[in-house]
Amino acid sequence: MIPTTPVPVKDGIANPAPLGLCAFGMTTVLLNIHNAGFFEMNTMILGMGIFYGGLAQVIAGVIEAKKNNTFGLTAFTSYGFFWLSLVGLLVMPKLGWGTAPSEGAMIAYLSIWGVFTFLLFFGTLRLNRALQFVFASLTILFFLLVAGDATGNTGIKHLAGYEGIICGASAIYTGIANVLNEVYGKTVLPIGPVKV
Repeated sequence: MIPTTPVPVKDGIANPAPLGLCAFGMTTVLLNIHNAGFFEMNTMILGMGIFYGGLAQVIAGVIEAKKNNTFGLTAFTSYGFFWLSLVGLLVMPKLGWGTAPSEGAMIAYLSIWGVFTFLLFFGTLRLNRALQFVFASLTILFFLLVAGDATGNTGIKHLAGYEGIICGASAIYTGIANVLNEVYGKTVLPIGPVKV
């Protein structure tokens, strides 16, 4: 489980949550700087999507499984494969491996990830406020992206980009808070533990 207060590592396996959160957060920020209209889709985003947002999160999810954390396994592994599948959707048509997804297909793709994220949000209600913000803002991001694609409205797409930057930054904060709180053995950056 993602710790809500600093705890020493007792099982010999480091906490993989900071890796997963930072991988998700940094890749999300960079993609959404693009969505906000600051630069084109390029190999920097695709490379981050494969190697950090994708593979690093899958690795974090596998380690969460070894720590008996079903939520961490499900979230990190799923979003790792989200990034890999997103890169696949962009790159495979360019390699001649099928046609590019239609607008309707992308709406369906983003919608199902939005629903999945919303459902996972309920798991964060037992964890901490920082994760609640990450998952709530990610749910909003997916549905803003759906609205942008459905309407073709550039303003909504740019709004989604700014909201996505906030979402990604909140994940980076949560990941770094986990690291610093563990290293210092006290709350350096608060994450708002939930009393259960």
